[in-house]
Amino acid sequence: MKILINITILFYALSTAGYIFYLFFQKNFLHKIGFYLLATGFLFHTSFIGYRFIQIGYMPFYSLHETLLIAGWAIACVFLAFQYKFHLKILGVYAAPLAALITTTAYFLPKEPAQAQKVFKSFWLIFHVIVIFMGDASFALACGLGILYLLQENAIKNKNHGFFFRRLPSLDLLDTTGYACIVAGFTMLTLGLVTGFVYAKTIWGRFWGWDPKEVWSGITWLLYAALLHERLAVGWRGRKSAIMSIIGFAVLLFTFLGVNFFLQGHHGVFTQW
Repeated sequence: MKILINITILFYALSTAGYIFYLFFQKNFLHKIGFYLLATGFLFHTSFIGYRFIQIGYMPFYSLHETLLIAGWAIACVFLAFQYKFHLKILGVYAAPLAALITTTAYFLPKEPAQAQKVFKSFWLIFHVIVIFMGDASFALACGLGILYLLQENAIKNKNHGFFFRRLPSLDLLDTTGYACIVAGFTMLTLGLVTGFVYAKTIWGRFWGWDPKEVWSGITWLLYAALLHERLAVGWRGRKSAIMSIIGFAVLLFTFLGVNFFLQGHHGVFTQW
């Protein structure tokens, strides 16, 4: 039902407007409006995905259009979970526009899915993809928090108690929430890789095939593993952690999209135009 995704985009866009007004005017009711609009959009988004699953008989993530729709859904889902946990209101200024942008971009892409294949109808594939997307969404939020951390740190160092200083929370809260996002994302990414190995074994008879997507997924995992290790063992916090969160997400974006467009592999079917 096309109307469901249209309503989803509308609510995401209204939520973005609500959060932008909150950024400027700092009124609590504006945050609540933005939050509930995003939550409502997420419900319509979930309904659309559920409808498509029933309609076609497998999870809809077999074209770039469908893949981005799932990505936007995951961003909204993970944000709502972290907002409930940490009550970091300002994060909606980053998450709502991101969900709206991804979902709107998906809407204007060709909507023909890849031809149904037996390999699509696998529990391991469904679990693998959903968990990977949740992990990617967590890393996307960690990147946003890293950017907010650097903005606030710069305002403090320059003693510029202006626009961002008055609107952003403490460096400690930004750092703590960003770390929680990375831990959640790394856990999901690890589960996603493990289920991907199992899926590959059941379909292709091997756990690892040196496919470009597999290689870059491994690189991404190692990068975030190094970040977590340095934080726990050496004490990387604050600025270093924020910068690494941004770099890690840049690598993740290449793994998610760049690999499929610039390198050949069997994962390319999931980003067909």
